[in-house]
Amino acid sequence: MKKYWLLKTEPETYGWVDLERLDSDHWEGVRNYQARNYLKEMRAGDYAFFYHSGQSKEIVGLVEVLQSAYQDPTTDDKRWVSVRVRPVGQLQQTVTLDLIKSFDQLKDMVLLKNSRLSVQPVEENAYEIIMNLSQTQ
Repeated sequence: MKKYWLLKTEPETYGWVDLERLDSDHWEGVRNYQARNYLKEMRAGDYAFFYHSGQSKEIVGLVEVLQSAYQDPTTDDKRWVSVRVRPVGQLQQTVTLDLIKSFDQLKDMVLLKNSRLSVQPVEENAYEIIMNLSQTQ
């Protein structure tokens, strides 16, 4: 069964254009245990929103998980893992944090409850609402 996720990054460090240029890449460098545990739950075929944090605070694209958790190539510490992702597509319209906050149906999103968490699950109904918002704004 496909699961949905949200991956946060600062666009100045690693943005949507960087992933598109590479075509696929490791999602690496996660050093939070809760975020790491979510990475371990990801499976090939799952989808994740690509969220720009920092100034813009918006979902800009959709990625697919190509490879489940494996040793993070940026460290020899066995506690940390990566997943491989590829861009599925840039959203027709970005979905801002302010817009997400304005929808009562999205009030339980981890993004609104634990905004600092860089890897987080997204419920299927929230995924569908956000995908609709990205096409209708």
